Amino acid sequence: MKDITYINNWLKENLNDERYIHTLGTADCAKELAKKFKLNSEKAYVAGLLHDCAKCFSNEKLIEIIKAHLEVEDSEMQNYKTLHAPVSAYIAEKEFGVDDMEILSAIRWHTLGKLNMTDFEKIVFVADKIEPNTREKEYSDKIRTLLDEENGLNKALLKCYKETIKSLVKRNLKICLLTIEIYNKLQDLVQN
Repeated sequence: MKDITYINNWLKENLNDERYIHTLGTADCAKELAKKFKLNSEKAYVAGLLHDCAKCFSNEKLIEIIKAHLEVEDSEMQNYKTLHAPVSAYIAEKEFGVDDMEILSAIRWHTLGKLNMTDFEKIVFVADKIEPNTREKEYSDKIRTLLDEENGLNKALLKCYKETIKSLVKRNLKICLLTIEIYNKLQDLVQN
């Protein structure tokens, strides 16, 4: 894998300033959550650092890479805002030499999530939503409080999905069926 200096320089060149600041916040937050939940904090930092590496690519470039190199469900193609996730995992592997499947999977699923996410995938997903550099403090604090409760990671993840669904409905956007399935599964995990 390429060193952190190389990665940082590439990110500075390929992300806008706000996205770069968000990326650093996500990396630090993922590392902090990994320590809290006794997971590999260095791997979490790398996943956080690379989770949005393709975020500033044009929609045309994202679609071109997906069609040429990746398998993405039709339902996932409904929203251009999520296309950067599979492409970011691809770039992490091809550009930066990341071969750790745990890191690649966390990057791949940090936007939509998936059923039966690992704790590692969950912390990167949550870190993306609550990092302190660009996320609203009021929103982040509600989720951070849940992380301290019993079954806190699942409760925090469920709260993220609730807020996402509310936001999609409010903006009159489609909700991917996978999002509903994950929400229902998390409801079961939190209530049992």
